[in-house]
Amino acid sequence: MSVTPAGPAFALPPELEAREPAEARGLARDEVRLLVTTRGAGETVATFRDLTRFLREGDLLVVNDSATLPAAVDARSEDGRELVLHFSTHVAGTLWIVEPRGVLERPQRLELAAGASVTLLATVEANATRLWFARVDTDETVVEYLHSHGRPIRYAYLQREFPLEQYQTIFGRVPGSAEMPSAARPFTPRVLDLLARCGVMLSALTLHAGVSSQEAHEAPYAEPYAVPAATARAVNAARREGRRVIAIGTTVVRALESAVRDGEVIAAGGTTDLVVTRERGLRAVDGLLTGLHEPRASHLRILEALLGDDELERAYRVAFEANLLWHEFGDVHLIL
Repeated sequence: MSVTPAGPAFALPPELEAREPAEARGLARDEVRLLVTTRGAGETVATFRDLTRFLREGDLLVVNDSATLPAAVDARSEDGRELVLHFSTHVAGTLWIVEPRGVLERPQRLELAAGASVTLLATVEANATRLWFARVDTDETVVEYLHSHGRPIRYAYLQREFPLEQYQTIFGRVPGSAEMPSAARPFTPRVLDLLARCGVMLSALTLHAGVSSQEAHEAPYAEPYAVPAATARAVNAARREGRRVIAIGTTVVRALESAVRDGEVIAAGGTTDLVVTRERGLRAVDGLLTGLHEPRASHLRILEALLGDDELERAYRVAFEANLLWHEFGDVHLIL
């Protein structure tokens, strides 16, 4: 599925790429910077520890409790080439969506460590070879295999490899994301204590994020999600009472908006390929905490739905002027 260009057009300078976690830069997780956009009132740049300054008693934060997998493994193709294979999304049984980091034009069997293998069956999209449906053959579950032989997915902008715990959020408890639901990374016990003292509420859902290395203008593909009944009730109660529902990450937006029926959020699960657009609008979410997204990323369409083009462009100009950092170890953006 393709999408039209989204968000402000800009070139991301290398110096604004977060190449290591905050901790490696001498900061605590909750000391990353926080860009706050209040619709109709402009921007403020603060520190994430200041989060409660911008929230109200009764606000409901909805978080993603998906935990990150060490989803990258070494593989060998049938012609003997060494490559890296990313496990993206569990489909059913031994069937997964995988991403070979190297051009493979035909179905084939890839050899993995410890006698495991992955058989590429068919591409996910007819005219692209980036993502494949694949059958996995191991002597243990895939999650167990990845924890024995895998490592976190790493992209070229990172200086080096970092341990899996650097890719986990404080909320992660259900293993399944190929890449960290990174908007929640700055949350710490200290911040959670401050939220509780201020009467800010928390609810959780699950959406397992797949690989994010889409081609230009490529939309997110179907990802597994589950909205529990308790979270649905909390969201509906907040909206009835005029309290704000703030999604912690675009994954949460996709899950909540996928669970809306007749104007209310219901307990729901399965997979979602929902793309939130300005034309569709938002039906369950009033605000969003998210990272800073690369130019033309499909996630920017969610920000457009919240802010509109002009406010989004202004917010990103402020981010540039303040030298905020992009990517999963970077700074974060609160939209209210």
